[in-house]
Amino acid sequence: MNILFRRTLFFLLLAASTANAADFFFHDGDRVVFLGDSITEQRLYTTYIEAYALTRFPEWKLTFRNAGWSGDTSWLRNRFHTDEARLFAANDADQQQMIETAVTSGLGRDVLPLQPTAVTIDFGMNDHLYQAFRPDVFHAYVRSETQLTKVLKEHGARVALLTPQPIEDHRPDPDHDMRNQTLQKFADGLDGVATNNGALFVDQFGPYMAVMLRERAANSNAFIGAGDAIHPGPAGHTIMAWAILKALGAPSLVSSATIDGVHGKVVTTAGCKVSSLKVDAGAVSFDRLDQALPMPIARKAEPALHLVPILDDLSRYELQVTGLPAASYELTIDGVVAGTFTAEQLAKGCSLAMAPGPITEQAQHVLQLVFDKNNAYFNRWRTVQLFQLPDWANGPEVDAKRNAEIARRDRQIADLEAGIDAARQPKPHHFELKPAAK
Repeated sequence: MNILFRRTLFFLLLAASTANAADFFFHDGDRVVFLGDSITEQRLYTTYIEAYALTRFPEWKLTFRNAGWSGDTSWLRNRFHTDEARLFAANDADQQQMIETAVTSGLGRDVLPLQPTAVTIDFGMNDHLYQAFRPDVFHAYVRSETQLTKVLKEHGARVALLTPQPIEDHRPDPDHDMRNQTLQKFADGLDGVATNNGALFVDQFGPYMAVMLRERAANSNAFIGAGDAIHPGPAGHTIMAWAILKALGAPSLVSSATIDGVHGKVVTTAGCKVSSLKVDAGAVSFDRLDQALPMPIARKAEPALHLVPILDDLSRYELQVTGLPAASYELTIDGVVAGTFTAEQLAKGCSLAMAPGPITEQAQHVLQLVFDKNNAYFNRWRTVQLFQLPDWANGPEVDAKRNAEIARRDRQIADLEAGIDAARQPKPHHFELKPAAK
């Protein structure tokens, strides 16, 4: 196989594995709301998804809000306190009316005022009551997910219905856990809701379970989520974000560049511009300006990189340099050592998505800013907007103070979002490859 054919094949395969931005669930100009229970309220998988979108499409105008509520269900029991015993026992007509009332109230207060154009819904964990499968509860879940979808679509939002991730207890056979068997049936029902109502079905239960089973087969004590049985830690939420983003059609390619290290030529680029290329005394240097940043992976979530192909599937930041004569090379980016690679590795193409240096640090900075903004919005929503004084203390002066405080916090959130927009813009960087010291 000649080198030109190998190069062509490399990029054809790369292009084939890369979803088009037009296929992505999120679009330029979107106002996105994440709706769910405590797993959403954790502000982990949602922040990872948000940071991916913001860094991958730095020219897009995007707004994200998290409306997760611990203990909530698809019938929005934490936002409208429906009598669940009556709900499950009701006939079809009465149950539908109860669900419509609850959904109208809950969405009307927490979601619709945000004027969302795209909503992800992650319910099911509390809905199944941590019990063996109950048809009465299942019917309420299906009706509620259907009503949520109906109302949101009527208000102009695209809807993605997410299954919850599995429960992860310390047992070698999580697929035999009665609760997970119930969740699987709920996931199957959710697939039908999506199909029948024009929503996108997102299965994170299946991919997450597959990783759990694989790891338990190798080590019965493996615990991939790094949190508790219900609430994964950063690694588990990163696996969730990986499964969700793939189902949302997220593109894998950040950027790629192939350089002929013998003749000092740029062979091909995608998503970046390479300039000032020099080959001198066995060293290669050039400037590179990317159109996007790699997906930031939280430091505490890095164990997830060994469990699922996150970088291959969502963050392909590639460099290929052919024809280098030395055995190995040290790569620096703006003078910071990013790694040492063999000439063979460079000829095949190297992933730099997690390489140390200014590009990764910039992506990490964006991630931290997104966390700061999401925490600010959570506090604005839950501790100011929804804070309730006793009736005897309420009055016009309280409403005036509340509105003033909401306005102050909205300005703070707007400032944070302006900082995010500035921080996520790619910058030019100087790359150097020099033969590594023996």
